[in-house]
Amino acid sequence: MQGQTLEPVRVEHRPAPWVRTRLRSARSTAVLNAVLVLAAVFLTAALPRAVDLGADAALRDFLHSRNASGTSLYTTSEIRDGDDTAALAAVAADLASRTGGEFRIADSGPVYGVFGAKPTPLGNPGLARPDGLSPSLRLLNLAKIAEHATLVAGRWPTGAPRDRPLPIAVSAHSAEKLSIHLGDVLTEEFGNPAPELGVEVVGFYSAHDEADPYWTDLGCVNRGCLELPLTNEKLRAWQTTGVVGDESLTRLVEWARGGHAFWRQPVDPDSLRVDRLPRAETEINSYLTGPTAAGLMTTTGRPDLRTVSLLPQLFTLATERREAAAPLAAIGPAGLAGVVAVVLLLAAALAADRRTAEIRLLRARGGSQGGVLRRLLGEGAVTVLPAAGLGLALALLLLPTPRWGASVLAGTAVALVSLVAFPLRAAMLLSGPRPTDGRRRLVGELAVLAVTVAAVAEVRRRGVTPAGSGLDPLVVTTPLLIALAAGLLIARIQPLLVGSLARLVGRRRGVVGFLGLARAARGTGDRPRPTVLPVFALLLAVTTAGFGADMIDAVDSGRVRSSRVAVGGDVMLSGPTGVTLPDSFTAAAGALPGVTAATAVFLETDAVVLRPGDRPLTITAVVVDPVAYAAISRSLGRGVFDPERLGGAAAAAPAGGVPEPSGPPDTPVPALYSAGLVAALGGDADARRLRFGSNGEISAARTATVDATPALRDSTRPFVVLPAGPAVALLPELARRTYWYAVGDIDADAVRRLAHQLPVTEIVADTARLTGIRPAGPNADSLPEGYLMYTSEEFVAELTTDPLQHAASRIFRAATAGAGAFALLAVLLTLLRAAPDRAASLARLRTMGLRPRQGLALILTETLPQTLLAAAGGALAALTAVAVLGPVFDLSALLGTRVPPGLPVSGWAVVPPTLGLAALVAAGVLAEALVAGRRQIATELRVGDGN
Repeated sequence: MQGQTLEPVRVEHRPAPWVRTRLRSARSTAVLNAVLVLAAVFLTAALPRAVDLGADAALRDFLHSRNASGTSLYTTSEIRDGDDTAALAAVAADLASRTGGEFRIADSGPVYGVFGAKPTPLGNPGLARPDGLSPSLRLLNLAKIAEHATLVAGRWPTGAPRDRPLPIAVSAHSAEKLSIHLGDVLTEEFGNPAPELGVEVVGFYSAHDEADPYWTDLGCVNRGCLELPLTNEKLRAWQTTGVVGDESLTRLVEWARGGHAFWRQPVDPDSLRVDRLPRAETEINSYLTGPTAAGLMTTTGRPDLRTVSLLPQLFTLATERREAAAPLAAIGPAGLAGVVAVVLLLAAALAADRRTAEIRLLRARGGSQGGVLRRLLGEGAVTVLPAAGLGLALALLLLPTPRWGASVLAGTAVALVSLVAFPLRAAMLLSGPRPTDGRRRLVGELAVLAVTVAAVAEVRRRGVTPAGSGLDPLVVTTPLLIALAAGLLIARIQPLLVGSLARLVGRRRGVVGFLGLARAARGTGDRPRPTVLPVFALLLAVTTAGFGADMIDAVDSGRVRSSRVAVGGDVMLSGPTGVTLPDSFTAAAGALPGVTAATAVFLETDAVVLRPGDRPLTITAVVVDPVAYAAISRSLGRGVFDPERLGGAAAAAPAGGVPEPSGPPDTPVPALYSAGLVAALGGDADARRLRFGSNGEISAARTATVDATPALRDSTRPFVVLPAGPAVALLPELARRTYWYAVGDIDADAVRRLAHQLPVTEIVADTARLTGIRPAGPNADSLPEGYLMYTSEEFVAELTTDPLQHAASRIFRAATAGAGAFALLAVLLTLLRAAPDRAASLARLRTMGLRPRQGLALILTETLPQTLLAAAGGALAALTAVAVLGPVFDLSALLGTRVPPGLPVSGWAVVPPTLGLAALVAAGVLAEALVAGRRQIATELRVGDGN
């Protein structure tokens, strides 16, 4: 072994992986970056799904509120020889086979059968005849009735020989009200009274649930109907429906002198989705008049098969409502997206500032620019991609909806920005410093301003977006462009304004205020001016919040205003036709606490204006107390007039009688003419003769013109308003006041208690007793028969139950909260970005005697001016956006009632979100100064202690 030399063993050195080394050396930074990306991706991916869920819920609730009558496919065909229940069932199966694509039939299933041609009057002497008119019977064969009704007595009808009466079953309610007994043979009133040609009642049944959709559109099959003809309310007649067996279709058609088969298929609203609504509408239209309808005629062998449905009209209405609410639902997420983008860019700038020396050192030691950027990109991918995937998965799981494309696209966009923002900023650092050119910045700002002005002009030129045209992206982005322009303006004026304030404060004793304002004016470190990204973030958040808050306030106030207009005040009570509200009630109700104005009103909808040489013009006459009615008009802001135009207090009708005429019968009565009536009369101001339903006439002279009046919700029809005193003196029938209107903070229950003393006419009470049905309407159970009462509060409550409005408001508030949180994060990141320079300055000042409390004041003085300016600028930007874009918004869908387009400017609505966001950011700044500021100063002061 001697003479041999041993070669040294070479140990190959492998450098540690870059990504692992970087993440281990900055664990907290990596975790915070992952949390930021996770929150940003989750919010941006969740909002589209929340919008989808809200839209689907609103669509289904809207269709459910229309019940099965409006959401069914109703098919009819004339009955033919040889038709039986098997043939009807085959057609029902064929009809059902054409569904199941974009819509499906409800679980309650189709309803089908055969209706007799028309009701037949019955001549049996023992039947109930309230006013001497004979009851009528309509025959019906109804499939599966035994599954929805219980046999109370007798049996279900079956077939019978032709020499025997036709067996039928009627509802137990009809039997009780019409005095029908089991075994009765009912015969035609004007036909052959032979018993074998009549119908025999063999059974009574009762519906399991009268609210079951099965009984929809079947007339009087589950109860007797007491008809009140419009020509004379004192003439009433019963009508009912008899059910025949499946074996008696031929005899049904013979007895009813014709008949038609029907099939009603209730569409399940829960099977419909907003994104597929156009396809569902196409399929339903095909079912009504398209290829599906033609195919059904061929396969069923029924050329007269016809299907009708209200669903296409309901789809159109639902689409219009959703698109009208879309701006409120979209502006919030758009603002949030802008704030998130600003925060991600600011985080990238902070990371680049912190690692500038490291990046340049890598480049100086031979690293290529591409290699360095690839390493930074890989480093970011390890934290960004898992966090983005988790945020997207959470959004998809927590908000289940079949549509996921928009959420994935939004989350991917945020993840991409998070991933490339830092490498791009590093690339700018590696490319070397660029010479500052004020002209380039000015050109960019002018370009943004020009784009904003062009967008505003285009939106104003378009006007209100037509229904069915979809969401206009320009309407959504224009408020954000206004906020961006405001941010650029604030970035320009902030150094000048804060610098001037610093010079002003510098003349006073103390250095804290001057130093803080000076640093706020010139920026920190190497930056010649303060960064504008936090200003943009807070501006976008405040502008979005202010614009949405103004819209929500307009919806709330408009809903109250529309409800009061619909009622005609805050409370309206109406009596049965022909019943005059007694003076004791009107006096007691008008004296209730909270009532500011109240009056009884007479309405005549069939009055006419006599026009010599021309046809009479039908109008509505409103007879009122001038003073009280004028007060109601002022309260509503609708049809305001001076009561002296109608004679003032002297023209009120005295209580308890008819006033004495103050002149001859032809004395003109002062009157308010509607603008439509003036136009119809050609602007003629001469007195006109008015004729009322009893052929009584008075002369009315126009003393003023109004465009609306509280007692008439629809004031497009011509009307006149007359003072009660002079009008009743000339024509006593005008004293029949059947309406009472009041405004103020009124206790509706107190009005109802007074209404219990109101008189009830014999016909109204008898009708309720006979039918067992009270008049339909709100509060019907708490008022005497025939009386109705409406309150504006109840209308508001009804209008606020719309899921479409709730979904839009929830999404806006969630987006506003998210934007505020990210705006706060932007300010905090700015503080972190300036923390090293600020800590060094404060440490030096501490060595010169600066107290800790003064250091805190210095930090707040440096940071709060930017926050306050951004909040004020955001509020002004929001008000500007409302002022310039307000006329293009139509709030009718959000209000639940038709109103003129326009969005009023409400400064008080913008103030709360502005102050709230400003306070949130200020609190965050204060907390950061208290917690981090002192620790950074202490760390800076201890530098070198170990040497």
